[in-house]
Amino acid sequence: MNKKSLFGTFGVRRKANHVLTPEFASKLATAYGNLVKGYVAVGGDTRTSTPMLKHAVISGLLSSGCNVIDLGILPTPAVQFAVRNYYDGGVIITASHNPPQDNGIKFVDTDGIGIPAEMEKKIEDIFFSDNLDRISWDQIGGLESNPNIIEEYIEDVISRIDQKSIRNAKLKVIVDCGNGAACFTTPYLLRRLGCEVTTLNCQPDGFFPGRNPEPTKDNLKDLIKAVKTIGADLGIAHDGDADRTICIDEMGNFVFGDKTFALVEKNMLIENGGGLIVTTVATSSAIYDIAANYGGEVLATKVGDLVVARELKNRNGLFGGEENGGLIFPDFVYGRDAALATAKIVEIMSRDGKPLSRLIRELPVYHSQKRKVECPDDLKVKLMDKIIDVTRDYKVDTKDGVKIFTEEGWVIIRPSGTEPIFRCFSEAKNEEDAERMAEWGVSLILEHLNL
Repeated sequence: MNKKSLFGTFGVRRKANHVLTPEFASKLATAYGNLVKGYVAVGGDTRTSTPMLKHAVISGLLSSGCNVIDLGILPTPAVQFAVRNYYDGGVIITASHNPPQDNGIKFVDTDGIGIPAEMEKKIEDIFFSDNLDRISWDQIGGLESNPNIIEEYIEDVISRIDQKSIRNAKLKVIVDCGNGAACFTTPYLLRRLGCEVTTLNCQPDGFFPGRNPEPTKDNLKDLIKAVKTIGADLGIAHDGDADRTICIDEMGNFVFGDKTFALVEKNMLIENGGGLIVTTVATSSAIYDIAANYGGEVLATKVGDLVVARELKNRNGLFGGEENGGLIFPDFVYGRDAALATAKIVEIMSRDGKPLSRLIRELPVYHSQKRKVECPDDLKVKLMDKIIDVTRDYKVDTKDGVKIFTEEGWVIIRPSGTEPIFRCFSEAKNEEDAERMAEWGVSLILEHLNL
């Protein structure tokens, strides 16, 4: 096999108990354990299938000779935090923002970064060849737990933040955890920082009864209404595994993730006197404008937080992230982290004494649009090749999908690495151009989808 068939942008995601069965999970974990042979932490999100898959993963790891530390139900970045500080590797049971019927398995290395493509390929080779190294009965690994990780994780976030400014500001914050893993972290973190916290969908529930796990504008209508009704200073929403943070400002406006990325980037560059910012090709031009104004440099990668995280580590970067609200603080966690992102946004508001809407207005202004089109996984490569071919007369970047530049702005078209869809993002200086370019991108997908 020359090409990966199981792994997507980060990990393996499938419908739970359909393809992603206990047998599948155990076998995949055994293959990973064969390569790690050490102490491996395991944790997961609130999905109904997580306990089933987590126990299967633990069994597979034990059979490969690994010692396993069960961290329980907690955010993905909390697992990455634990691995970076204490263990040889980690496995996270989560499908992040995917719907309730899905689940997934993410593997991380000893730095807590998603494993590189070469290791994913080795795992697949072992998996498909059935060349599993199962050790003898007297060498089976041990199982223990570490119930203190969430507390340690929260304390570490607090230690990095100007607590005094936040306490003095007495901000009123509504937190929507979407019934996901953030239920165990964000409300407690904000209360300990001195915020007045109102919770929404903060009881863990794998059926996600409050809303879909993806924190899009359509899915956050209740949060938007609550912010307006209560007169809150800020609304915070997370995805299922709590690695992304989306904000609602004090007027009830949905704030796109690239704007909060730009806001935190600006402050990180000011605080540190410049530095390297790593992001993806799908992120706003505002990131480049801010870097130019505050002594920063920007490196663009393929889409995927593990790609961004690895470049941050390799190049000693200051800060990174994606347009979806996933921010990466490499001196804390080598991956998107919702807890520190939330705390940092609250700190900026408190220290500057400005509402979020004003802080956002002070950033470079760009308008963006996001679309998605369903596409079977087996058609993605052929469709992408066709779209690249028909756009070759434009100025393009084919680092990940195709990013097409025009006088008005840009549009990027790329297959999702986690779902059977194509994504289409656009950005322009005015809203009409962004809308038009997004529709053009969607029309290119639809035009060639059935060819």
